[in-house]
Amino acid sequence: MITKLSDQEIQTRMAQLGTISGETWKLKDSKLHISIKFPDFVSAFTFMTTTAFYAEKLNHHPEWSNVYNRVDINLSTHDAGGITELDFKLAELITISAGNC
Repeated sequence: MITKLSDQEIQTRMAQLGTISGETWKLKDSKLHISIKFPDFVSAFTFMTTTAFYAEKLNHHPEWSNVYNRVDINLSTHDAGGITELDFKLAELITISAGNC
């Protein structure tokens, strides 16, 4: 069973996440959130495709949306009722993926 992290654990882990195009991960509506702007739609969609493979391997899927060159992402673990270590694993992979696009 996946355990929801405490507020202190979340703050500690957030400080360890990297930035993406100058944007940092934030807490929004009790979820990890980031809004990433890419040079164009193809770059944004390439990022989403790559990230989809990471998410599938983890069996943990983001809430996300795409409008032209922007991708908004929210991460939480519904089964645990909040943010878990799994969300941070996916956030780390998302950060790596975005850096490669």
